[in-house]
Amino acid sequence: MERNHFERCMETQTTTAADAESPFVSLEAEIPEVLYQGMKAFIGSNPAWDQYQVMSSALAQFLFQNGCSERAVMERYLDDLFIRSQA
Repeated sequence: MERNHFERCMETQTTTAADAESPFVSLEAEIPEVLYQGMKAFIGSNPAWDQYQVMSSALAQFLFQNGCSERAVMERYLDDLFIRSQA
């Protein structure tokens, strides 16, 4: 897949009024089966988590550790690091 494929897809999407108000974006991704199995096992043993929280947390961690300075990303990373570890 091309590196800019994501940007081209985002440019061609039209947004409706309901989409513009939503703070969430739907994302579809193919991952290796071993990662899927690991996520499935983790969620099975940690009922407070679901697949959306796991993926969001993993993405926030990746972005933060690779220099993203957006406040929302930093907050998500730190919340997951400290709040979820106490649960």
